[in-house]
Amino acid sequence: QVHLVESGGGSVQAGQSLTLSCRVFGYIPSSICMAWFRQAPGEEREGVVTASSADTATYADSVKGRFTISQDKSKNTLYLQMNSLKPEDTAMYYCAADYGSSRPCLPTRRDFGFWGQGTQVTVSS
Repeated sequence: QVHLVESGGGSVQAGQSLTLSCRVFGYIPSSICMAWFRQAPGEEREGVVTASSADTATYADSVKGRFTISQDKSKNTLYLQMNSLKPEDTAMYYCAADYGSSRPCLPTRRDFGFWGQGTQVTVSS
């Protein structure tokens, strides 16, 4: 059984920073694609960033230069450092994982096998 648990969301002013965490519980294979998605009310879920087993990160254009994904494999934890936050970053943020897939590890994908429950990020102007 695999569980992803996000934390770190909150309400901030525009220009401020937040760091989200995603702890993975259960089996973690050597081949894994980890991702952060977000979904604003009334909008489709959007891929924010992915990180492959080779630690290659791919960012959506909307967050390039502002968001940074990182992993602490000793703690089975994925992080998302979000700087220079904008009101349009307001959304529910989800952690996702895809195990052992040969599909490319890209934020344009939607077919991740495991999802967290989400953590809310609200940015006010």
